Amino acid sequence: MIKKIFVAGSGGIGEAAALLVREWAEFETEIFLGDVNEDNLRKAKDFVTCGSEKTSKVETILMATDGINDQMRAAFDGCDVLLDCSPGSQAPRMARFAFDYKMHYANLTEYVAETDEITALAKDAETGFVLQTGLAPGFVNVLAMSLYRKFVSQFENEQIERVAMKVGALTAHAHQPHFYGFTWSPIGVATEYVKPSRVVRDYEIRQIPALSDRETIVIGGRTYEADLTSGGAADLPDYFRHRAKSLDYKTLRHVGHYNWVESVIERIAQEENILNKYEHEDLPDRLLTEFLREVPAVEDDFVLAHASVDGFDAQGMRRMIEKAFFVEPLEINGQRLRAIQTTTAAPLIESAMMLLSNEYKGVILQSQIEPEKFLRGNFVSRIYKTAEFLPL
Repeated sequence: MIKKIFVAGSGGIGEAAALLVREWAEFETEIFLGDVNEDNLRKAKDFVTCGSEKTSKVETILMATDGINDQMRAAFDGCDVLLDCSPGSQAPRMARFAFDYKMHYANLTEYVAETDEITALAKDAETGFVLQTGLAPGFVNVLAMSLYRKFVSQFENEQIERVAMKVGALTAHAHQPHFYGFTWSPIGVATEYVKPSRVVRDYEIRQIPALSDRETIVIGGRTYEADLTSGGAADLPDYFRHRAKSLDYKTLRHVGHYNWVESVIERIAQEENILNKYEHEDLPDRLLTEFLREVPAVEDDFVLAHASVDGFDAQGMRRMIEKAFFVEPLEINGQRLRAIQTTTAAPLIESAMMLLSNEYKGVILQSQIEPEKFLRGNFVSRIYKTAEFLPL
């Protein structure tokens, strides 16, 4: 039977998701690419079909910027699942379409208010809604849950000291003073550096400022720095409250980057006479302006994902289980997919495959996904490779 899949948003992640589904799905598919921009749709369709031996249909749907049009209605009527690659602010609207037209739904957004709105909408839905399933939030949370289960089984202790999740979308080369290059949304980076981070401290959930708990870590023989940023922990703070003394999500960067970011934020705060810089509503926009002036956009990227769980075994000895993944760009049918595209799209698609089994209803959060099955899935396992052979 043909599975019909609607991809809302035909930017970098949307076109990657459509291409991977069409090429790697274990059943026949029909893809609907939706976007508010005709040029984006044309480019995305070319990206998905060019050089491919697949003959399955790829249709484009020009979406309304608000409300719904006849093209959207006709497509939604026949689709099995909606993959939401649209801006996070659009997530509740896309989820409502999925709910109304009885489609399964999976999204990427780390936005808290929008996630809460969708949770309220879909809690009793007849179809499944997997929320916050990309790279971070998403893959790294499922990886952490997998390590936690392994820790409990191996060391016979459900109370642990720390769950740590770290992800970096990085450039192969980095130059002073910023030691960075944009591989994904600049506004996304500026926002996650400013909004508070949701963590567990002393077994309770806390909100603490971003960039307030820096650490140095060596992964695969290379040194990186990591600091708190917003959004990447998904619902794991709720799950690990009273189970873990400490839990946090941090973004990995090349050493020296965060010092530069702090200097930029401090300069903006002085210029604008901002007393509490992390609560000023205009700070993300000002930070974005500075970033766009100073930091180049770079195509040559890699993604590093690391998770660890540590605590004490039944005999009182300190133990740690950790795992890292290193992902480089991928070429399919002559089309180059950046690492950030594939590592974000693959968990989204894996969630869709899970939903298409029709075994799930209502809202499914990251802590509720069966981790081993997810990590062994066709899409995730083909994109993520162990960091055993990290380049030095």
